[in-house]
Amino acid sequence: MSDLKLYNEVTGLSSKTTTLLYSSSFSSAIKLLHDDLRQPIYDIYGFVRFADEIVDTFHDYDKESLFAQFKKDTYVALAQGISLNPILHRFQLTYSKYKIDPALLEAFLVSMEMDLSKQKYDINTYQTYIYGSAEVVGLMCLHIFCEGDMDQFEKLKPSAKHLGAAFQKVNFLRDIKADFEGLDRMYFPNCDFSNFTLSDKAIIEADIQADFEEALKGIKMLPLKARFGVYVAFKYYYSLFKKIKKTQPDAILKTRIRIPTPGKIFIVAKAALRSQLNLL
Repeated sequence: MSDLKLYNEVTGLSSKTTTLLYSSSFSSAIKLLHDDLRQPIYDIYGFVRFADEIVDTFHDYDKESLFAQFKKDTYVALAQGISLNPILHRFQLTYSKYKIDPALLEAFLVSMEMDLSKQKYDINTYQTYIYGSAEVVGLMCLHIFCEGDMDQFEKLKPSAKHLGAAFQKVNFLRDIKADFEGLDRMYFPNCDFSNFTLSDKAIIEADIQADFEEALKGIKMLPLKARFGVYVAFKYYYSLFKKIKKTQPDAILKTRIRIPTPGKIFIVAKAALRSQLNLL
């Protein structure tokens, strides 16, 4: 075993462990992908998670400086084809192997920089943020799922964007309390979270529902290696969304809505049955 091969494996464990520890739900869905696809998806998640940690968590440090260094180190890793940061090393391997569009990376980094400033979002900045923080992540994953088939990538691109957007918007609704009170962020435009009404919530939910419906069309056309794992992630988030829809606005502002472990197991089992019966 060459030294670089060993290093690649060690750094691969870093991105996998990052995914396992930060998101049990996403990790469970990745395990349902074909083995060929798991590590590169871990690599994407690890990179995205580290960037998000800088802007969301490191409050006692100079986040602007840390993020600027992270961004610089990312581009250096891509240029040199190696990094001593294990997360960046794995990301550059996957980024290069699957020929991920550089514009996607740039849009993602821009969205993370937006989080460095506490602000309200209007419709334009909201759409920019959703695209960069969520839609492009879905497109990075789609590069992996399509394994170089660019005709297939272009065909599935709209649905992948809708899926990323749906996931992010559900996260926003779920995390309103933490974002508003803890981080002073108000992502949804034209909403006053100190007076969050049923009407406000209904408008947001209709938008998310439309995203889910468009996303499902593409999931049904995904390569078999990816389809079941992505479908399970879809079903988990859609179940979370339905639970949020049943929750009153004032309750959402007080607690974080979750799917308990037995519920997650049921989602996987039901998705597996529908998959076997070709009922996706």
